[in-house]
Amino acid sequence: MSMNRREFLKIAGISTIAGIGGTALAGGLRKGVIEAAQTAPNTDALTGKKWGIAIDMSKLKSEENIKRVTEACHRIHNVPDFSNTKDEVKWIWTETFEHSFPGQEHKFMAEDMKHKPFLLLCNHCDNPACVRVCPTKATFKRKDGIVMQDMHRCIGCRFCMAACPFGARSFNYKNPRLAKNLQEYMNPEFPTRTIGVVEKCTFCYERLAKGLKPACVEESNGALVFGDLEDPASEIRKILASKHTIRRKPELGTEPNIYYIIGGNDYAVVPEIK
Repeated sequence: MSMNRREFLKIAGISTIAGIGGTALAGGLRKGVIEAAQTAPNTDALTGKKWGIAIDMSKLKSEENIKRVTEACHRIHNVPDFSNTKDEVKWIWTETFEHSFPGQEHKFMAEDMKHKPFLLLCNHCDNPACVRVCPTKATFKRKDGIVMQDMHRCIGCRFCMAACPFGARSFNYKNPRLAKNLQEYMNPEFPTRTIGVVEKCTFCYERLAKGLKPACVEESNGALVFGDLEDPASEIRKILASKHTIRRKPELGTEPNIYYIIGGNDYAVVPEIK
């Protein structure tokens, strides 16, 4: 009986979940996966111990602002658009407060906050459940905290999608290269994916390697602040120390690294770091 590579990996992945030969498989892949996905040393590269983003909701004043941010991400990363929710692939998207922060809403909160669209993306958690369940290590965590997705190693089992409590992952039910938007424009510097694999935000690791901030941050006009959460002198740390922020589903213990600044002053930037 013939068996192609995808079939083999799928069976191997199931075996890993079942504990059959899992240690051997993981050990064989781990070194190669990490080395392949780490960016090459570059003196211009942005480096950090734990990357995070603070999103100042007061600066995202219109749907046009938000649309510009999401389109920048999806355009650069060749995210397919099939114009229907069933086949939707998303790296960054919006939801209402109620759906973004379930359990944190109350009847006295401001009406505009209830209906405001909140930007959502992978939280690059300290304790990512998606990494623990991936049978082929296609999902793994880098030393700088970025939770990566290697689409070449993904076997499409979707265990990571079931494990992620934030809905941050999308499955390619259709060939993404045939999407109308990618037929019209495709970024030649970023790889396209194939049908049957999972994808998600990777904090623009490819831009960090060039010394650039994530595309969403660059297009946000200061509403999104990206930085090293382990650096007390970083802008993001100063913002988090001076502003009230919330995170998505903190009770689950995954320790998200996306923070939302709600209410308060119009500007999140503290005076000494303007």
